[in-house]
Amino acid sequence: MEYRRLGASGLVVPALSLGTGTFGGSGPLFSNWGTTDAQEARRLLDIAIDAGLTMFDSADVYSDGASEEVLGQAIKGRRDQVLISTKAGLPTGDGPLDAGTSRARLTTAVDAALRRLGTDYIDLFQLHAFDAGTPVDEVLATLDDLVRAGKIRYTGASNFAGWELMKSLDAADRHGRPRYVAHQVYYSLIGRDYEWELMPLAHDQGVGAMVWSPLGWGRLTGRIRRDAPLPADSRLHATADYGPPVDEELLYDVVDVLSAIAEETGRTVPQVAINWLLRRPTVSSVIIGARNEEQLRQNLDAVGWELTPDQVARLDAASLRTAPYPYHPYRRQEGFARLNPPLAG
Repeated sequence: MEYRRLGASGLVVPALSLGTGTFGGSGPLFSNWGTTDAQEARRLLDIAIDAGLTMFDSADVYSDGASEEVLGQAIKGRRDQVLISTKAGLPTGDGPLDAGTSRARLTTAVDAALRRLGTDYIDLFQLHAFDAGTPVDEVLATLDDLVRAGKIRYTGASNFAGWELMKSLDAADRHGRPRYVAHQVYYSLIGRDYEWELMPLAHDQGVGAMVWSPLGWGRLTGRIRRDAPLPADSRLHATADYGPPVDEELLYDVVDVLSAIAEETGRTVPQVAINWLLRRPTVSSVIIGARNEEQLRQNLDAVGWELTPDQVARLDAASLRTAPYPYHPYRRQEGFARLNPPLAG
């Protein structure tokens, strides 16, 4: 396993983390991801920890908290061997305190997560969405109190727009609050929007990317091909509308190149797709998923080797799309490009 600093913080994390959205699966989305129980989860953690993958990511909305409960049972007796990342902020009910990141909501959410996880601290606590109705200063002051109380150690955000993240970082600097050291983002070979604004921001401000859905919402498995029907057992039949939209021609172009490189390297399509992400600027950890031991072991083999420069260039070319305004001048016009060279692609 490779290890990296999480952004500009002192926290060292594995290059691969394990997402636990498949743990305790219930409801229309998460039941299709997986229904891993505590015994199965403990076995997956055995394999992951043995391979050096020691960071596990969850959220309170994953199966109404069942994911955190199963993870808590799986880490019992070895809390000091692992890093726990979880999130709160999205709606978990219809009540006035069941959504957002107000002081009341965050305090309650963290205490509930600690109970479900069976621990007295969370290594990385992330806001699952930006709450425009709560002052940023209130959010940061609450997180500061939770850090001082020892309930959380590092803070981060997830799915923030550029202005939302920068506003939060600026307020943290002005008031001496803990800065967000991580931004959990969607980023894949068929979804490179992260590069347009969030990546330069992260590079400038020292925020590490925790990448979710590195296989493009399950589309970069090698099973989806041009001029072929979606496999009958694909979870995309039930979950496609929950994830990021994808242009089909882009998907097929990328899969064609991924398949060729997988054959050249003797690797799988998912391993090649994940390895490409691991070399991108600002990426601290890529969150992989696994519904069973076989999937976990295959994804773990995405580390420990490198694509050649030629292979990276071919993947870059197949996956690159023109950015919208105001980003495309930086790539297409020489004057802009000289002043603002892109970090990736």
